[in-house]
Amino acid sequence: MSIYIGNHVSVAAGYLAMGEEELALGGSTFAFFTRNPRGGNAKAVDSGDVENLNLLLREHSFGTLVAHAPYTMNLCSAKEEVRDFSERVLREDLARMELLPGNFFNFHPGSHLGQGYEAGADLIAGALNNFMKPEQTTTVLLETMAGKGTEVGGTFEEIRGILDRIDTLLSDKIGVCLDTCHVWDAGYDIVSDLDGVLEEFDRVIGLDRLKAVHLNDSKNGLGSHKDRHEKLGEGMIGEAALMAVVRHPLLQEKPFILETPNDNAGYAREIALVRENMRR
Repeated sequence: MSIYIGNHVSVAAGYLAMGEEELALGGSTFAFFTRNPRGGNAKAVDSGDVENLNLLLREHSFGTLVAHAPYTMNLCSAKEEVRDFSERVLREDLARMELLPGNFFNFHPGSHLGQGYEAGADLIAGALNNFMKPEQTTTVLLETMAGKGTEVGGTFEEIRGILDRIDTLLSDKIGVCLDTCHVWDAGYDIVSDLDGVLEEFDRVIGLDRLKAVHLNDSKNGLGSHKDRHEKLGEGMIGEAALMAVVRHPLLQEKPFILETPNDNAGYAREIALVRENMRR
């Protein structure tokens, strides 16, 4: 078995620099924030720099990249100005992603802030229906969440509820990113019953929708609804369970992204750990 494994890298030094950094770490995919993770305006893009990255990705047989929207993007906010900003981010970033054709754009569904799930899901799907295009090459991913506070997406049913609201013509442009820390914190026991969790995902959402995995340990226990990531093997999920995730037959050929609290040396160690386990 082979795996596409990588981590979050910074776009601050440019697009080609991201690919070169990931190569040096031993990775074969990576994630990056489309703009500052705390929001704001995106930097201008150098089309030549992006093309150089595209060339490097092809030359080294990288897997699909998993770009990440800023945390401040909340399409279901109760505040109109926040929704306006979030819709602008979505529109701009989907356009920019077409410079890197065929990759993923992942985002946290958001927090409904007391409006209730149904209203939140309507707002999220409404924005996606407005700004996604049938001709886009980018697949938008809803991330599974820990169910903290008024977060939307803390259950598979909540993710499915958003998917069910997406226009039919856009159905093949949207999928799901499964975050191991988040689903564990949400109450899905991937330690004792990984097969059962994946069966439930398939029943509720469909495994054909599962496009990428965020591979993280958790500082907290099952069902804690906390969302605090930990280094692989140093949290409550543990190395054995996480390596069972990367080796699972139903999850092969998907990009796995590390979001663990690490520096580059730590990411290199974790990438090597994952690769070693894939050879067993």
